[in-house]
Amino acid sequence: MKQIHLALFLFLLSSGQIAAQTTEGLKQKIQQIISTKKAVVGVAISGNNGKDTLSLRGNGHFPLQSVFKLHIGLAVLSEVDKGRFSLSQKIKIEQKDLLPDLYSPLRDKYPKGAELPLSEILAYTVSESDNVGCEVLLRLIGGPKVVEAYFAKNGFKDISIKFNEEQQQGNWNLQFQNWTTPKAANEVLIAFCNNKKRLSPTSYDFIWKVMKESKTGQDRLRAQLPKPTTIAHKTGSSGTNKEGITAAVNDIGIIFLPGGRYFFISVFVTDSKEDSKTNEKIIADIGKAAWDYFTAKTK
Repeated sequence: MKQIHLALFLFLLSSGQIAAQTTEGLKQKIQQIISTKKAVVGVAISGNNGKDTLSLRGNGHFPLQSVFKLHIGLAVLSEVDKGRFSLSQKIKIEQKDLLPDLYSPLRDKYPKGAELPLSEILAYTVSESDNVGCEVLLRLIGGPKVVEAYFAKNGFKDISIKFNEEQQQGNWNLQFQNWTTPKAANEVLIAFCNNKKRLSPTSYDFIWKVMKESKTGQDRLRAQLPKPTTIAHKTGSSGTNKEGITAAVNDIGIIFLPGGRYFFISVFVTDSKEDSKTNEKIIADIGKAAWDYFTAKTK
């Protein structure tokens, strides 16, 4: 009997070592990808089985930029579920709300303003990273700090949301006060994907639908994945300052594997002296390395 227990112990130990070594192989691959880059890169990856987790600079503070539109969307949907708002209610957007210097497909479609259902504004904000829609949602819910407080109240740490889009786009330094960590970004994805009770079924289906329909970041996480691969994600991007420093090129999301499995991945690039194509390729290469790792495990 002791021999059986010993054999079982050794088997479990060796299995754990193999898994750790394999994960370490992925980590080494990611380190190779970023080793020659003039940028600070943070990564968190988690399998949907709760295992196969790794991080690089996982506790580092990275500017959210438009990634925070996912957080805003989740906070708004929580208020929809409480009955404060409804997805079908009409929200008036006036011409004065159509900020001319911010990226906005919504403004391009409705140059004179419009009265739109909340669902459409949310879809523009999350799927297309619309800045006008983002400002409308923040005014509706009560401002950036209300979003931050929602996540803090629900047990999430390392999420700082202090300023709206107009403020952070107008002052280079303010974007660094809207920050998260790669680990915290992954924790949000995991919590709202795996626990369907955090949102109503309608809100749950809505947010993941618009995330899957995202039209931004085609050269980031999804760039090197085989087609058709489903990915639900949210990007974030800053400009480049006079010194040639890019503060944020981000992509976080869920990548769905063959056979119904999936994994969570958050990649943040900051303080980069690389060009935009290289910054995006860093994310694409890391996404492909993670894909290769998880698909190999299914064979």
